[in-house]
Amino acid sequence: MTMEAARTDGRLVDSFQRRIAGSGVYRFVLRKPLGALSVFMLSAVILAALFAPLVARYDTNAQDYQRRLEGPSLSHFMGTDEFGRDLWARVVHGSRISLLVGFASVLIGATIGLVLGVFSGYTGGIVDDVIQRVIEVMLSLPGIFLALALVATLGSGLDKLIIVFIFIYVPRTLRVIRGAVLSTKQNSYIDAAKAVGARPMRIMSRHILPNVMAPYLILASGLLANAILIEATLSYLGLGVPPPHPSWGRMLANSVAQYAAAAPWMVIFPGLAITWLVLGFNLLGDTIRDAWDPRLRGL
Repeated sequence: MTMEAARTDGRLVDSFQRRIAGSGVYRFVLRKPLGALSVFMLSAVILAALFAPLVARYDTNAQDYQRRLEGPSLSHFMGTDEFGRDLWARVVHGSRISLLVGFASVLIGATIGLVLGVFSGYTGGIVDDVIQRVIEVMLSLPGIFLALALVATLGSGLDKLIIVFIFIYVPRTLRVIRGAVLSTKQNSYIDAAKAVGARPMRIMSRHILPNVMAPYLILASGLLANAILIEATLSYLGLGVPPPHPSWGRMLANSVAQYAAAAPWMVIFPGLAITWLVLGFNLLGDTIRDAWDPRLRGL
């Protein structure tokens, strides 16, 4: 390579490095390392869930009794269970159930709570009083006890589980959003919009809703983590997604009592998967809070 070619290559490398250093991704990683970590953690799980048939390598229910309770190896990354099923395949496919339950329940439940919270907080009066009394009754029981009662009534199944979480998350979201709406209503631009003849629907959609999206997104990320934990808890108790569908909670329930000492990988890897996903959503919620709160940005 000539000197001129070497200098040209060096200039190209320097230019590429400067572009990377000046990019938004690089600044985000430097300013919000925990946020970047959460994006990595969640992206890894979401990509694994989307491409589970390619990533898993084995069928989740394929049994090989000659290789039962086999430890982690190159052929079975996380070992095998008591039936010789590949644990890596079951953990990867189990992420689909956790993400589906979490995203579906939070997307529907939190969105219904958002709409009702904006309407209740802005309208006020007897409508607000009636909605709040109903919400107080629904919030009188802890989420896990309410989930147990609803699952016992509706029965087990993926669709039943999503309905349970929607019923739990509507009142939680509504209460938080209503408080944010009551605070936003006191701003002068709301009075100005009323003075120029803006209709209530336009005020709610154009002036109030954008200003309550920050608490909504923060709450939604926390509810996602909560949904994954409760789903794992219900599956651990035998009330979640029925077999043979792989569920992280059911995998723990089937192994923690009998195989915790003889085959610890059957407990460690599903537990790590739950911890990984819940931690990722919690870090994402903290990052959204820091990004939206000027006091935490140092402004």
